[in-house]
Amino acid sequence: MSCTCVAIAVIVRNSRVLICQRRADSTFPLHWEFPGGKCEPGETPEQAVAREAREELGVTLRVQRALGTLEHAYPTGAFRLYPFVCELLGDAEPRALAALELRWVSAPELRGYRFPPANGSLLNEVRRVLEEGMGAE
Repeated sequence: MSCTCVAIAVIVRNSRVLICQRRADSTFPLHWEFPGGKCEPGETPEQAVAREAREELGVTLRVQRALGTLEHAYPTGAFRLYPFVCELLGDAEPRALAALELRWVSAPELRGYRFPPANGSLLNEVRRVLEEGMGAE
């Protein structure tokens, strides 16, 4: 079974990470997630994460570093997740163009949000990134 490429932006600012709430009519309705989406044909995960940030949030970002690639299989298909620690460029504030709501949350606060199952080990990695002060300040 082939995996669908999904690029994920772990946008860090002031020891907080940006999360987005999925719309009620989406897969995993009202769950929270990190911004991002599927890679288009011929697009690298780095290109996809930058495009998704423009489309979903109206912002430009810079990839600082890649986190570990993850794979997860749902009954509907398999996904390979490419998470990147990113920083915002310019003065634009992220807007919820594709999500119900956006929030900046700290490492301990992440535990209070429900994410899709594929995000389990990624959440642990993001908490570690925030606790170690990695990423943009």
